[in-house]
Amino acid sequence: MSAAITLLWLINIALDTLGQISFKQGAVAPNDAAGIRFWLNTLNNNWIRTGIACYVVEFLVWLAFLSLVPLSEGVALASINIVTVMIAGRIFLKEPLTRLRLLGIALVASGVAVVGLST
Repeated sequence: MSAAITLLWLINIALDTLGQISFKQGAVAPNDAAGIRFWLNTLNNNWIRTGIACYVVEFLVWLAFLSLVPLSEGVALASINIVTVMIAGRIFLKEPLTRLRLLGIALVASGVAVVGLST
């Protein structure tokens, strides 16, 4: 994999992971409002705004990445976000990593490694 492809891949994964963590933080933030007020408060949450910004930039990075790799390889390589989100969830949100989740992380990481080595 070239340096440009690797850099775009890493930026994409970082943005996706930060976006997911931001959305989770925004979704669990205290919000006592109801109805439309609830949604307006949610959209005004800085975590939600950070998540949206990450996804907008990630979209552009993803397009650049896909312009350089075949779709099947790009999607397979991007699936490492499952691993990074689980690890970030453990670190930042104290979410549990059970044996089955750890096995899943190992399997996904192995699959991404195989795809990465084949490019």
